[in-house]
Amino acid sequence: MSVEIDKEISIEDLVREYPKSVRFLMEKGVRCLACGEPIWGTLASAARDKGFTPQQIDELVSQLKQEVNPA
Repeated sequence: MSVEIDKEISIEDLVREYPKSVRFLMEKGVRCLACGEPIWGTLASAARDKGFTPQQIDELVSQLKQEVNPA
């Protein structure tokens, strides 16, 4: 059973469960996931660190769900 994607998912769980998320997040400017930099915290905290507003974070989560689980 896979982990539910929401704004409180840890980056570690997100990347492990949904490898496609790495490219998507890099394209959105959320952390350098592929550069070897350790990443801690949640998706929301990583997005906030890059200046995303709460509304933009909700939009990011919605788009990410569609990206990794297309209908």
